[in-house]
Amino acid sequence: MSFTLKAHGSIADIGREAWDACANPARANPDCGIPFDPFTSYAFLSALEESESACARTGWAPYHLELTSEEEGTLAVMPMYLKNHSQGEYVFDYSWADAFERAGGNYYPKLQVSVPFTPATGRRLLTRQHEDVEELESYLLSGCMQVAEQMKVSSVHITFPEEAEWERMGKLGFLQRTHKQFHWQNDGYATFDDFLAALSSKKRKNIRRERRDSVADGVEIELLTGSDLREEHWDAFYQFYVDTGHRKWGSPYLKRAFFSIIGETMLDDVLLILCKRAGRYIAGAINFIGSECLFGRNWGCIEDHPFLHFEVCYYQAIEFAISRGLQRVEAGAQGPHKLARGYLPSHTYSAHWIVNESFREAVDHFLEQERGYVDEEIDYINEHTPFRREDS
Repeated sequence: MSFTLKAHGSIADIGREAWDACANPARANPDCGIPFDPFTSYAFLSALEESESACARTGWAPYHLELTSEEEGTLAVMPMYLKNHSQGEYVFDYSWADAFERAGGNYYPKLQVSVPFTPATGRRLLTRQHEDVEELESYLLSGCMQVAEQMKVSSVHITFPEEAEWERMGKLGFLQRTHKQFHWQNDGYATFDDFLAALSSKKRKNIRRERRDSVADGVEIELLTGSDLREEHWDAFYQFYVDTGHRKWGSPYLKRAFFSIIGETMLDDVLLILCKRAGRYIAGAINFIGSECLFGRNWGCIEDHPFLHFEVCYYQAIEFAISRGLQRVEAGAQGPHKLARGYLPSHTYSAHWIVNESFREAVDHFLEQERGYVDEEIDYINEHTPFRREDS
C-alpha cells in the first residue's frame, strides 16, 4: 500500500469525520480500547482556529499532517503548528532558544506537535484502528522530520504524548524529555469520604476545614454541563479568566469566541464550575470530560476567598470524577501544593528532534541529566504522600 502525506493550513481542510475517525475512534466504537480525549477532537481544535486563538497571528499557524491512501482514505493525522515563539506550551525550551541564537542559529520558527495551551497527556500520533498502526505512526514521525528539513526550521517538538508513543519516538531519534505533574487517582472510591478515609488523620482534618472555610462567606457553587450551560455563564467565566490571565501571564491565550463555540459543539464534554456570592458570579473553573479522566484547565476569580481555589479546582473535581466513575483527575501543570490534597506526582513526556547535530548532542546530554533529576524528585515525593501508610 502506498501512502501520501499532506500538510494542511486548517483542520477544516481535513474535515470533522476524517479527523475524529483518527483522533477519537471511541465516539463511534466505545469498545475500541482508546479512551475519548476531548482535546484532540475536531471540535476542540477547530474552535481554537475558528476563534483565532491558535492562528498565524498568535504564533500558532496550523500545519496539520494527514496520511492517506487511495484505497482507504485518511489513515492518520497529527496536530502540528508552525511557531515563532515558545508561549503556551508548558514545556520550557527558552534556554535552548537562547543558546542556539547566541551561537548564531535561528531557533524560530519551529514545529510544535501538541494541543495549544493544553498541558494534558494524550495521543499525538492519531491513527485509525488499523492492522499497521505502528507503520502509520512511523510515517507520521518521519514525515514531520522531513517537513522540518524542507521548511528549514530548527526543530520539531512533540509535547505531552503518551508514554508508549514517547518510547517509539526515542527509537526513531527524537530526544526524550520527562516532566512531572500531580494527578489524582481514583482507587475505587464510591464517595469523597471514601477518599478522605485513605488519607492520614491530619490531612483529612485539613481538607474538611478547607472545604468548610472556602464557602464560609456565603459562596454558592454550581456545576454546569450539557444543556445547563448558557452564554451568561461563559460571559462570567471569561471575565474571571481574563482578569486572572492578565495578572499571571500578561495576555490570556483563549479568545471569548472560543467559549461560545465549544458551548455549541462540546456541551457534554465540558464541566464548568462557577461560584456565586451575593447574587453575582465571582469565580470559576473549566474542566473537560474524557472517558477516563477529568481534565482541569483554567481557573479565574474576581474576589479572593481562602481555599476557594482548592475547593473548586481540586475537591469538586474529585467529587465529580467519583460520581462519573472516572479513573483520574489531571489538574494541569505546576502545583506541589496539590500533593497535600491527594494529587500524586506522575511522569509526563515530550520528544524533540533538532536538525543541527552539534546542538542536538548538547541538548541530549542535558536531557539525560534532567531525566535523572525528575525520577529522583518523583521518588522522593512519593515517600511523603498524604495517604495513610499500610503499616500505621
